[in-house]
Amino acid sequence: MIELTTPFSEEDIAKLKVGDVVSISGYIYTGRDAVLPKIVKHAEEGTLADVNVDLQGQVIFHTAVSPAGVGPTSSNKLEIEGSFEPLSRHGIKMHLGKGAIKPETVKALAENNAVFAIIPPVTALLESQTENREVVCYPELGMEAFHKIKVNKYQAIIAAAQGESIYG
Repeated sequence: MIELTTPFSEEDIAKLKVGDVVSISGYIYTGRDAVLPKIVKHAEEGTLADVNVDLQGQVIFHTAVSPAGVGPTSSNKLEIEGSFEPLSRHGIKMHLGKGAIKPETVKALAENNAVFAIIPPVTALLESQTENREVVCYPELGMEAFHKIKVNKYQAIIAAAQGESIYG
């Protein structure tokens, strides 16, 4: 098990290989199809600071945040998978979710020294490892707003790194 604490360094990510099991602690961002296109737009326009977001060395967990907890959503939804390349280019080092991603997404991750990790849909366990949650921006989206949560030892498996993928 490789223990990682956010924010990640370039070296932290460069060492990861497909199949590695990681334990993630620290603050991470959450977002899914409703909010990620908005965050991509801020990143591309250079206005992330306007919404109090710093992506450098960060994780984006593809989930909504509800009173019941957090659990991964499918990362291969158009709006989510479409965010991998631009968010990686702007500092995200790990995309955390579930599902197979396209070969071109695997390539874009490698070009930006970023990885994709899968996390099992174990909402109750993840809730017990979530220490704090706050809405960062877009509160009108409710559970799908952009959140920052503090996590303690979330376990995930690296599914795409260095141009390789468990999906073939």
